[in-house]
Amino acid sequence: MGSRQTIFDSMPPSSESYDPSYFASLFSIEDRHFWFCSRNRVIAALVRQIIPTLPPDYRVLEVGCGNGNVLRFLEQVCRLGGVMGMDLFIEGLRFARGRVNCSLVQGDINAPPFEMPFNLLCCFDVLEHLPDDVRVLKDLHSMLAENGVLLLTVPAHMSLWSYFDEASHHCRRYGLEELETKLVAAGYQVEYTTYFMVGILPLIWAGRRLAGLRARRQGQEETDVDQLASGELRIFPVINSFLSRLLAPEAGMIAGRRRLPFGTSLLALVRKSPVLPT
Repeated sequence: MGSRQTIFDSMPPSSESYDPSYFASLFSIEDRHFWFCSRNRVIAALVRQIIPTLPPDYRVLEVGCGNGNVLRFLEQVCRLGGVMGMDLFIEGLRFARGRVNCSLVQGDINAPPFEMPFNLLCCFDVLEHLPDDVRVLKDLHSMLAENGVLLLTVPAHMSLWSYFDEASHHCRRYGLEELETKLVAAGYQVEYTTYFMVGILPLIWAGRRLAGLRARRQGQEETDVDQLASGELRIFPVINSFLSRLLAPEAGMIAGRRRLPFGTSLLALVRKSPVLPT
């Protein structure tokens, strides 16, 4: 993989799975927003554990790398391996280019443009955007080397479904058993799963319902889901600092492979089974 290699294919991406206009607003807050910072701590803690189980010349791909917010941490933690990022949207890759030195590829998860398999695939809050999630998991399975690892995160609990999911073009939120069942059906051996973002669950549940109720009382139309969702990306320093501290212990607990009982997100660490179930 050449340094700073970028391949932008002339493919017309579908906007049904994601609104690329969000990349700019996310890029402006990801470095400071408590949610993104907390997720990065959890991911980095697990990746550090995974690396010793990989071969010396291991290859890492983040599928749906977007702005490169997580990819830059993968690049730092996986210094001895080859790291690459792929996304469907050129808008995100252009922002990512300013954050990372690794190779970037514009590609479709259902038709990946790679010949060699990867030892570690990362897919963070991507699966929920795609209608046929089991097919996607099988496509990822085919991209993994023998005993390769898939690390992924998704939003949890359909009971939390709100304007935010609609604005984000989500197809679903997941329960733990549902996610594990789909992973096994796609040919993976489940090594570790857990909820996370525990401390903010009651705040998210109450906040989104109150915001939606307030909007309906004010007569706002359904098309204002984008405005409601954008409000959650605003950073209020005192609140942001408090929530960051509230979630800080989770990285250590997840590094210890504790299974947290609930949360707004789910994490799964799975390995490729030798034979794909029929």
